[in-house]
Parts: sequence; structure tokens; C-alpha cells
Amino acid sequence: LAPYRGWFPVISSLCCSNFVYFYTFNSLKALWVKGQHSTTGKDLVLGVVAGVVNVLLTTPLWVVNTRLKLQGAKFRNEDIVPTNYKGIIDAFHQIIRDEGVLALWNGTFPSLLLVFNPAIQFMFYEGFKRKLLKKQLQLTSLDAFVIGAIAKAVATTLTYPLQTVQSILRFGRHRLNPENRTLGSLRNVLYLLQQRVRRFGLMGLYKGLEAKLLQTVLTAALMFLVYEKLTAATFTVMGLKHSRRR
Repeated sequence: LAPYRGWFPVISSLCCSNFVYFYTFNSLKALWVKGQHSTTGKDLVLGVVAGVVNVLLTTPLWVVNTRLKLQGAKFRNEDIVPTNYKGIIDAFHQIIRDEGVLALWNGTFPSLLLVFNPAIQFMFYEGFKRKLLKKQLQLTSLDAFVIGAIAKAVATTLTYPLQTVQSILRFGRHRLNPENRTLGSLRNVLYLLQQRVRRFGLMGLYKGLEAKLLQTVLTAALMFLVYEKLTAATFTVMGLKHSRRR
């Protein structure tokens, strides 16, 4: 069961995060585009704004999620402080009690930089989608799956070094020597990147990328497939004529 450690907080975080992101993105798109054809630039801007809103609202869930996943893991680095949480509620309680409320937003700075990840993902996805819809009336299941996978693969590869730093900061139980103080989000992003380069070389910034791609690409591909099908079904049930070219 070890590979499934922290599965419930992951699902909870994903549900909240995807809801916030998709709702914000589509609401802003409906206000800005207003029936006109969207553009790559607009998709990127909307993706960034939706990403910022998502980060600010859901970072506490991801902080708890990261800590629960790493709980019980054996670290070779003695500077990392182990944790002992009984569940999501207990994790929130202990973090607030021992580290303060702001600790729930550890990693917010790299997370804000990482809003370009879903923004790039949506930009490529919407771009591929518009090109396909010029040749056919609607997306097939395979089309949605493939372009969703490609878009996520590009976005993940471009932003992976920051995702590594984000995970370290979210865990928040690493201490700096010789001062033995807890890492902060903003001031140590560059420090952590430099440390990884010194220890592992430039390729150290992409350590674990293969596993991340397997996870995120499949997740995104399935998400976009379900998203397109649910959108089409919803408009059909509502009796509305939905323009797929938008």
C-alpha cells in the first residue's frame, strides 16, 4: 500500500484545484471572448490568471498533501525533520500550531511562477484543438487524449525544475545549516536550485522527470478527454447549440 500513501488528500486536492482552475478559466473566457474566436495570446493570459487564483486558494491543500505523501519515508538527509500526522485535519492542526498559519502557503512563490505550467498546457491544447476543428466538426476521444497528453508533456518539461523546488518548500521540514532554520518560500528558491545544480549537475534539475511525465501526462490526457465529453454532454442535455470552434 506504500505507493498509494496519501491517495485521499491527492484526490481531494485535485478535485478542488481542477474545479477552481476550470471554473475560473471558462468564466473569464466567457466574459472576454464573448462568442468571438479565441487566440493563443488570450488563452495564455486567461490561463495565467486562472492559475494565480487556483494557487492562492488551494496551496494549503497541496502543502498537507505533500506532507502526508512523504510521511513515513526514510530520508538520507539528516536535516529533514520527520512528521507524524493522523490525517488531513490533524495535519492542518499541527502545521498551524507548530509553524503558524502562513506555513500552509509554503511554496507559494514557485507555485505562482508555475501558473505558467497550466497556462502553457491550455495554450497548446487550445491551439491544437483549433487546428483540428478547422479540418473536422468535433474532437474525437482519441484527439482529446493525444493533444491533452502532448500539451501537458511540453508544460511539465519546461517547468519541472520549479516543481522540484515547490515540493521541497511544501514539505517544509528541511533545515538549513549551520543556522538550523526552516526554509522560507521566496528567499530560498534560487538557493535550492543552485544546491541541486552543485550536487547533481544541470541534469539534477530534471531528476525524476520520467516518473513525473508518466503521472502528469496520463492524468492530463484523461482529464481533457473527460472534460470534452462532459462539456458536450452538458450542452446537449441543456439543449444548447455549442460551437466547438470556440
